[in-house]
Amino acid sequence: MKIKKEQLNEYVGQEIAVTDWLTIDQNMINQFAELTLDRQFIHIDPVRAKNTPFGGTIAHGLLTLSLVAYFVEKSEFNVEGFLVRVNYGFDKVRFLSPVPSGSRLRSRIKLLSAEEKRPGQLMLHIEVTGEVEGSSRPAMVAEYLELRLAE
Repeated sequence: MKIKKEQLNEYVGQEIAVTDWLTIDQNMINQFAELTLDRQFIHIDPVRAKNTPFGGTIAHGLLTLSLVAYFVEKSEFNVEGFLVRVNYGFDKVRFLSPVPSGSRLRSRIKLLSAEEKRPGQLMLHIEVTGEVEGSSRPAMVAEYLELRLAE
């Protein structure tokens, strides 16, 4: 969806997208573990992880969080004239339930606020709720700040 900057207030407080599902497989989890050096067994050792309350390996919370920018981009919520997206940070992040290896994750995207910081800079405050297919409880809820820069 492409909108004009003047229309942003119409979307504040609204769910602007539900993304497609993304499979979080063991290979992705293993690669994340290697890149971040976070090799805790609950992420990379299916045999040992089977004997935990999770019943198998789970994605790192930070892997789930790192996918926020991907999901926001996939939401295709675009503001005319603002092409560049910059991760500005997070106001709040909660990991509410595990993301088991092999599960599918998607996000619900809600615009919390939009503010022109200065000409050519637009700050979007976005709530991203990560959902695991078949689970009634979200995996993660994050308030993401994204700075959009004019073309």
